[in-house]
Amino acid sequence: MAATTLQGKRIAFLATDGVEEVEYVQPREAVEKAGATAELVSLKPGSIQAFNHLDQGKTYDVAVTAADADADRYDALVLPGGVANPDFLRTDPDAVRFVKAFFTAGKPVGVICHGPWTLVEAGVVAGRRITSWPSLRTDLTNAGATWVDEQVVTDGNLVSSRKPDDLPAFCAAIVDRFAAGD
Repeated sequence: MAATTLQGKRIAFLATDGVEEVEYVQPREAVEKAGATAELVSLKPGSIQAFNHLDQGKTYDVAVTAADADADRYDALVLPGGVANPDFLRTDPDAVRFVKAFFTAGKPVGVICHGPWTLVEAGVVAGRRITSWPSLRTDLTNAGATWVDEQVVTDGNLVSSRKPDDLPAFCAAIVDRFAAGD
């Protein structure tokens, strides 16, 4: 993978309090190492509190709120997991609108662990093949997706993974998919 694979691309990371730290940090480092500019989009200005499972991690500065974010400014989107993070995001109309705009525009999206909950709320998983943390299987199936237990699944512009152990494969897959564009 060339260091300039994502040169000139802007990647949005949509997350809020309760994000699983490693699922935010490692994908962000991967896209930045590949030359992209990454920005944290969240529900409120200031910073968000990350977690390592149930233990508090670091805080991360928010670049823009979902209410002010415009998907047209970005080339791709990453939705990290953590149990609380996507649960908060899926109840926020601005966050759901932001996610849906990437799918409407046909832009690439990466999602891991519990992150697909926000995709379910945005109504964008029907007819797609996807993976996630196992407890989301019923939610995704009920929303019309075909759920599979695989390390990484790429379905068109959607890249999904199950858990933190899958991060090396997930990071490689999102960099490849994001480099390919829409």
